Amino acid sequence: MARIDRPVTKPIAGQLGPKDKTEGVPIDGRTDTSSDQSVSIGKQMELEAGNAIQYRTCSWQKTAALLFSEYICLAIMSFPYSYATLGLVPGLIFTVVVAGLVLYTSLTVWEFCMRHPEVKDVCDIGQMLFWNKKWAWYFTAFMFLMNNTFIQGFHCLTGSKYINTMAEGKSGVCTVGFSAIIAIVSWACSLPRTFSTLAHIATFSALFTFVSVMLATIFAAIEDHPGAGYPELGEPQVFATPPPSTTFVMGVNAFMNISYTFIGQITLPSFIAEMKEPKDFPKALWAVTIAEIIVFSLVGSIIYAYTGTNYNTAPAFGSLGNILYLKVSFSFMIPTIIFLGVLYASVSARFLFFRIFAGTRHMGENTVVGWVSWAGILGVTWVLAFIIAEVIPFFADLLALMSSLFDSFFGFIFWGVAYLRMRRATYGAKFWNARGLRSWFGFLLNIVLIVIGIFFLTVGTYASVESIIEGYRSNNFGGPFSCKSNGLLG
Repeated sequence: MARIDRPVTKPIAGQLGPKDKTEGVPIDGRTDTSSDQSVSIGKQMELEAGNAIQYRTCSWQKTAALLFSEYICLAIMSFPYSYATLGLVPGLIFTVVVAGLVLYTSLTVWEFCMRHPEVKDVCDIGQMLFWNKKWAWYFTAFMFLMNNTFIQGFHCLTGSKYINTMAEGKSGVCTVGFSAIIAIVSWACSLPRTFSTLAHIATFSALFTFVSVMLATIFAAIEDHPGAGYPELGEPQVFATPPPSTTFVMGVNAFMNISYTFIGQITLPSFIAEMKEPKDFPKALWAVTIAEIIVFSLVGSIIYAYTGTNYNTAPAFGSLGNILYLKVSFSFMIPTIIFLGVLYASVSARFLFFRIFAGTRHMGENTVVGWVSWAGILGVTWVLAFIIAEVIPFFADLLALMSSLFDSFFGFIFWGVAYLRMRRATYGAKFWNARGLRSWFGFLLNIVLIVIGIFFLTVGTYASVESIIEGYRSNNFGGPFSCKSNGLLG
């Protein structure tokens, strides 16, 4: 498969000098040939063979575990709320359509990584896509780190929400203290340096999350009545189409919520860069996509059917009327509350560590400098995540705003551009009609994907800002470093 441009970065294992004497070709990013074997997967594994820490060790099964832990997460419990806002039929349609689009763009990510096996993360891809301009690398790196850090912060808050829910707001410990405890525990769990090691934890995270959402779904069906103030609002109301109370901003936010849960392409290049056989990545991708559609649709529709529009909360644990049911099902979410933040912290630390220590023995050996630096980088990301989460009183809405700004690029725009550039590299300047109808379809579809990304960037950002404004009008936001309980039970 043809490259779109010369290599702009060394692979993870590129620890030789400016020349690989055995192959006789440059590996310092200044070569412009697709036959350069120094960036091949086989060569990378050969360079790592004697290292104590080897990165290209992930099987497709382990990569699938990482994907399941990323996508089978707490966000599933916001689907009933989205369906309550959009109506059941539009909600299910959007679930399937968005899943299909993300699957397609994720396969584009995979193809790009196969053509350019030296890329370590999405930042390398960002630079390559925009004609090797350094500003593109810095722009992508800024979005990349901000996105990951905000997700880490979200999990600090979610952890404090869980503890406050279990204590029913009567623990006597400040909510800020709970967030700090979650940040410290998450830092410790982030210390493994390879995705192959993290994959073992990821398996348990995904399994426990599945149990959690299944229990919540079963409990919603068997309990006597929903929670959140029943029976003051009457019997649960279920709508096949958007209910009369749904406004434009509410509808857009509900649609964006569904989309954000699926969009996770930002981590895929990092995962693929540590696979032994990247050609097997689609197996993991198809497995998680099928599971997503089934689990998201069932959980969202069943819980909505029993709690209705008038008793729905996000996350949907709060919609359960039986407190014991709520606590039991929410408790199985603990591993993912910790691990998903850990996963994004690891991706960020990996990005920074590989740039600081590229080509040194600290990359592949158990050196004091290497491990202290790795732990220090992780520590900085978790401290920043904790501070951001506590300083900003409208953190959840800000996270939606950041998602609108960043996921527009990482979810759609990047991969529409990647498709167009790869097809041009393969078929020439008139690639859009090189293969007849197939070429035209691919060309137009990816133009549509870029337009969808622009929709996220504009309309999604507008809806997020309006939600923040409405929150201030309704006095829904607390203050920075608040001790007030944020639990589901007050």
